[in-house]
Amino acid sequence: MPIAEALSLAQSKNLDLVEIVNTANPPVVKICNYGKFLYQQEKTEKKQKAKERTDEIKHIRLTFNIGKHDMEVRTRQTEEFLKQGLKVQIELVLRGREKAHKDLATNKLKDFLNSIQHPYKIIQDIKNSPRGLIVTIG
Repeated sequence: MPIAEALSLAQSKNLDLVEIVNTANPPVVKICNYGKFLYQQEKTEKKQKAKERTDEIKHIRLTFNIGKHDMEVRTRQTEEFLKQGLKVQIELVLRGREKAHKDLATNKLKDFLNSIQHPYKIIQDIKNSPRGLIVTIG
C-alpha cells in the first residue's frame, strides 16, 4: 500500500502510522496508537531484562569449627547454585585465635571444594580477606 494511502487511512481512524521494520524493502508499518505502542515496547523490554541474569554471585559462609552435617548442607547448596549456572563465593570466617591457623583453614576450605561433586572452575583462587579466606568458583 502506498504511504500516502496508509497515512490517510490512519488519520481517518484517528490513529498513528508507526514504522515497525525500517530495513525491509518496502518498510513495514502498522496503524496503531503510538503511545500504546511505546508502552507495549517498554513492557517487553522490562520482561527481557528481568529474564537476563547478570553475573549473580551467591555467598556460602563456613566457620572454622563447622560440623560435618553443616558442611554437607553447604555442599548441597553450593552444588544447587552451580547447577543454576551461578558463581559461588565461599568464605571461611576466622575469629580471634583461629586467624593464627591459616594453614588449617586453607586445608578445610580445600576439603570443602573437594567435597563438591558438580564440576566447577575456580574463578578466583583462595585469598586472604579481613574476615578469613575467600574462594570464588563457577
